[in-house]
Amino acid sequence: MKKKNYPLYETTKFRDFRVMTEQAATLHGSDTAFSYKKNPNDAEVVKISFDQARNDIRNFGTECIAMGLRDKKCAIIGTGSVGWIYSYFALMSVGAVTVPIDKELPAADMASIIERAGCSAIFYGAEIGGKLDYLKANTKAEIYVCINGEQPTKDGAAADLTAADLIARGDEKFAAGDNSYYDYEIDPDRLASIVFTSGTTGKGKGVMLSQSNICLDMTLGMYNFAITKKTMNLLPPHHTFGSTVNYVGHFSQGCEIYISSGLRYMLKEMQEQKPTHLVLVPLFVETIYRRIWATAEKSGSAEKLKKGIKISNALRKIGIDKRRKLFADVLNTFGGKLEMIICGGAALNQDIIDFFDAIGITILNGYGITECAPLISCNRNKLQYSGSVGIPIISEEVKIKNPDENGEGEICVKGPNVMLGYFDDPEATAAVFDEDGFFRTGDYGRIEEVDGDKWIYITGRLKNLIIFSNGKNVYPEEIETELSRIRGVLEVVVYAGESKKDPGKEVIVAEIYPDFEQLEADGVADIQAYFNEHVRDANARMAPYKKVGLVKIRKTEFVKNTSKKITRFNIDKSID
Repeated sequence: MKKKNYPLYETTKFRDFRVMTEQAATLHGSDTAFSYKKNPNDAEVVKISFDQARNDIRNFGTECIAMGLRDKKCAIIGTGSVGWIYSYFALMSVGAVTVPIDKELPAADMASIIERAGCSAIFYGAEIGGKLDYLKANTKAEIYVCINGEQPTKDGAAADLTAADLIARGDEKFAAGDNSYYDYEIDPDRLASIVFTSGTTGKGKGVMLSQSNICLDMTLGMYNFAITKKTMNLLPPHHTFGSTVNYVGHFSQGCEIYISSGLRYMLKEMQEQKPTHLVLVPLFVETIYRRIWATAEKSGSAEKLKKGIKISNALRKIGIDKRRKLFADVLNTFGGKLEMIICGGAALNQDIIDFFDAIGITILNGYGITECAPLISCNRNKLQYSGSVGIPIISEEVKIKNPDENGEGEICVKGPNVMLGYFDDPEATAAVFDEDGFFRTGDYGRIEEVDGDKWIYITGRLKNLIIFSNGKNVYPEEIETELSRIRGVLEVVVYAGESKKDPGKEVIVAEIYPDFEQLEADGVADIQAYFNEHVRDANARMAPYKKVGLVKIRKTEFVKNTSKKITRFNIDKSID
């Protein structure tokens, strides 16, 4: 029976960051906006209300104006923290241009971005350590603010300002009648943030976003799905999935954001804080999935879990839902209240989505790209289609450019969330917009219409496409999805092998990073032979031209960027 769509959810509307902050305080007042631990092992959790957050952000912004930062470009570097959020929200609210930077980058790369963007100030987390000295010596930035504590000084040098200093000074100015924070008229359509993409194929570009891009991406996106009252932030803030979806989207909706102390504390924090939903990239979801099955197998309850899923699925078909009770032991591992995971940033195997649904956790698989601030589409809380990344956000136009006989082509979008362009790169900007003004995402896929709704299905990335001399096109992601179902595969990348001895040779290679521990427990002695056999079985299920001709086993995991995407350009594709 065809599934039916249902009415949109209610959401909050805001034109800019200052309106968002004020509105959240008005609507949610004394409710907790942010929570965190000063030290990971502390029993005490620091809680900040929406009222306090609004006041702190206003005071922070007031002092930023006094420091002359309006219209200036300001780098923000650090892990997720209240100080990072305050810097981002306040600088946007006073007309500065934010430049979020990945804290994991080498100092020289950070300095390159700072100089390229022309940043006047650097707001940094103390965790960047010695990189700060390099930045001070190799950039023209004149203002430095430590956003989460104090940076140790050397040789009697004056200490940098801190976020607490800015809040205190701004508070004094505001109390004395300085109303500059509210007097400033924000233009939501001008440049507000430059996000340098990490890229998986080489040097990233500077994506220019306005406040309208970011704010409308959330207000128009959240008509399609509803969030719960408490989440836990694990995503890096320099990526738009973290800054837009996890921070802007959740703060504006009145959701408490518990800021995690880091991945190593994730399980412990989930048990303590009991989030009701999470926002994650696929790698984290896959890690949770593997942990569940590893624990079940170690305790001898794997068969019981499989049987429970079969029974539960049968009961649900006749309208009986006992998942929270049947799988209480599994759910309690993650705090017991987890209802939903919003997942995006890369492809997620449908088998994993189905598993979580079977035990009582809904995964809303979505699709986004930095150039679209980032959300383009998402499945709905009570309506998902297998294999789809959902329907577009409200007001988003989506089309398939040059579709083939299967309706597959490049996914192109047009809407208020689409970027202003690439920073200082008009040629690259012109290249990604077609003659009708649609942004060319570089993703290949198709659209299936159901009752007027356009459900998007992604086939793969244009830049990863394998094109053979016989005209056949192979999307590596399709094969990777199939091979990832093989027991013992942790990571797999499919590509066209390169031969120096025979440049014309065409062979599809599957390079696998195995779960060595799992295979050892299964008694697999010859790992190469094991995967050769299972890949042959997978080949039999695929079209002949998609056949994997060579299986390579690697000893270490693939290199990834900080968005946890495999950097394909780092892979040695030689087959000689």
